[in-house]
Amino acid sequence: MVELSGKEVRGRLEMIKRVREEEKKARERLSKIKHKIAIISGKGGVGKSFVSASLGVALSQLGRRVGILDADFHGPSIPKILGVENMHMVSGPSGVLPVMAPYGIKVVSIEFMLPSHDTPVIWRGPLKAGALRQLLSMVDWGELDYLVVDLPPGTGDEPLSVAQLINDLSGAIVVTIPSDLSRVVVEKAVVFARQIKVRVLGIVENMSYFVCPSCGAKYKIFGEGAGRKIAEEMGVDFLGSIPIDPRISECVDRGEPFIARYPETETAKAIMEIAKKMIEKVETSDYGS
Repeated sequence: MVELSGKEVRGRLEMIKRVREEEKKARERLSKIKHKIAIISGKGGVGKSFVSASLGVALSQLGRRVGILDADFHGPSIPKILGVENMHMVSGPSGVLPVMAPYGIKVVSIEFMLPSHDTPVIWRGPLKAGALRQLLSMVDWGELDYLVVDLPPGTGDEPLSVAQLINDLSGAIVVTIPSDLSRVVVEKAVVFARQIKVRVLGIVENMSYFVCPSCGAKYKIFGEGAGRKIAEEMGVDFLGSIPIDPRISECVDRGEPFIARYPETETAKAIMEIAKKMIEKVETSDYGS
């Protein structure tokens, strides 16, 4: 058994006190937000950040006050998608202020704090948990209807830290693509959410198919039906399929929200319908049943 010196004991007690104060402050700030939604996936490459940003824009267009927390420290992409990657957060009288993105969306991301775009974040789990806790304790979101939390893929440190710090999450949306490989790992994300007592609002299948602009033929490039199969097997709702549109890449490169630039496309309409279903789920009187 290792004995600690008096100085070491005092240092550890001070650290515990500081952590508890940050957690308390974070919960006070988050109490002004009505609904907190985590966007998760079992694997990378499914377009989860695009879905997070697009749902944020859709919610704003539907009259909700929206914030997005980019909790992916190693690959933050929300600022790029929303066209605010060169912005910085500033301190105000009541805390650090989020960056204001198009359509009045408030955004917080580690990207805003890095010296350059190519600076990597080389942190282990405890550092990431501490940084997330400090962010939530410092940021003054104000009053919001929705906070969309874009989480990195998998079921590791960041998703677990978010669930522990935001202990009143309204639910999680799981993003997948139609392939069987994605299906296997996404099922783990559903189980993960249930184990940490977070309600799964439903499954979203991204990159479901591509419609040829010349002939109108539908091509299912990544397979077929994995999202709906996961939903059926896991006993959760299937919220919808989002088609591939080559113009998404163009919009991301320009930092322009796709659903705002091309609202009449099948892809934009699918995203808007998913947002409406999410609103119905979290705002109806039978929420939590």
